[in-house]
Amino acid sequence: MTTRAVRAPLSRDRVVAAAVRLADDEGLAALTMRRLAADLGVEAMSLYHHVPGKEQLLDGLAEAVVAEISAAVAARVAQDSDWQTALRERCLTAREVMVRHRWAPGLIGSRSSVPAGLYPYYEEVLATMVHGGLSYHLAHRGIHALGTMVLGFTQELFSPASEGGTVDEEAAEAEFAALAPALPHLTAMVASEVHDHEEDPLGWCDSQNEFEFTLGLILDGLARHAQS
Repeated sequence: MTTRAVRAPLSRDRVVAAAVRLADDEGLAALTMRRLAADLGVEAMSLYHHVPGKEQLLDGLAEAVVAEISAAVAARVAQDSDWQTALRERCLTAREVMVRHRWAPGLIGSRSSVPAGLYPYYEEVLATMVHGGLSYHLAHRGIHALGTMVLGFTQELFSPASEGGTVDEEAAEAEFAALAPALPHLTAMVASEVHDHEEDPLGWCDSQNEFEFTLGLILDGLARHAQS
């Protein structure tokens, strides 16, 4: 008598987890209800008992990433750290999560509703600054200055490969080369700073060094204002 493998029952958590894996492997463009159902070994209609549609599924992905960040921060950041160290570790820990899910920055920025987990997350960010001696006024400015860095990424001015999009790199380089004579400073900067895109998993100009440099400037600036 053969023993049949028992498949785990379908649930919203299982559907979202499978969607995260698919997005990690192939990008959000590959994520369709039909493809997700195939990966789970079920009929596409079965998914709608757990997620009403594609938009709700994407909301679930955003919530899952925020939850992963919160859990990673809770496990990594020491409760007795000074506020600057705590915020720095929070941002860098969040960045590690974002690098694992390179589609997440674009997705979070595209949601029409705020993932519920962001409210307690930013409450922790604010509490860290206030307990560190910053006034609510300065902490408010700090939240604006840090922006999405507390979630592990920055919003780039020029982000041609934002989630779901593609860029013709050869065409972009040709266009820039044609404009170069009129853009001497931009040309010089690009020539001095150009690096392999593989070093920048979250964008053209979002390398680890650049992220940490900007983070340090913001935290040092907040600390100076707190002491004045």
